[in-house]
Amino acid sequence: MRAGYAQDGIRTVGLLLVVAVLVQVAYVFYVRPQAAGWLGHEKAALAANPDYKPATSFWVIIKDPEPEAAIILAFWAFGLAMLKSRELGRHRRQLDGGLLRVPSGFRILPGDVREYSHKLDALPERERDLIPARTIRRALKRFGETSNVQDAATTVHDYCESEAARLDSELAMIRFSVWAIPAIGFVGTVRGIGHALAGAQLALRGDTSAVTGGLGVSFNSTFVALSLSIVVMYVIHELQLRQERLVLDTELHVDDTVISNLQSR
Repeated sequence: MRAGYAQDGIRTVGLLLVVAVLVQVAYVFYVRPQAAGWLGHEKAALAANPDYKPATSFWVIIKDPEPEAAIILAFWAFGLAMLKSRELGRHRRQLDGGLLRVPSGFRILPGDVREYSHKLDALPERERDLIPARTIRRALKRFGETSNVQDAATTVHDYCESEAARLDSELAMIRFSVWAIPAIGFVGTVRGIGHALAGAQLALRGDTSAVTGGLGVSFNSTFVALSLSIVVMYVIHELQLRQERLVLDTELHVDDTVISNLQSR
């Protein structure tokens, strides 16, 4: 278990580093050059025609450090969500495929528990650790120990609840990104307002570039951060929905295919 947690931690940090490097490379070689070229073009157009109305550019909106950091966290959260979704898919495929096929009218007695447990133990190692297999194994083990169907049913319910709590706790890092992205946007807002206030004296002399530039940083950072946080929040809720359905369907499946076929004597 500890080895699994260590691997998850390494995978999480490694994914963050990979995303940070890729986004930084994209910014250095494409985003910021595109933004600089667009700003130069707009300044030249405004100098040639004082009535020219500047347009907006996506590259200018995301060129500052705070939107870049928000984008890194968002892509990191999407990567973690994809890994989590792939893992849930493995659980779902095992559940939909069925594990124990008990013939119609056949009853599982306490003496049959070992035989069915051996069938689960014969699964490949990665499949033995999936939620449906673990749940059935615990139900059979409890029934073999107590010869009580109600105890086995209670064990299934309690174990599914603990699995639901564990799955929910594994979303902690994605939830962190949902908190961190708006926080980074707020940092950009404060920095932009501070930059604008610092240029207030220049604005009184007719040079408003510092004020408009600072306000641009402020609004762009807020816009990017809030937009990304909405998308990441949707991803989290979609994952939570899939997890809850998986656990609920697992409990129903075990009740229908295992618990209903148990017989104490």
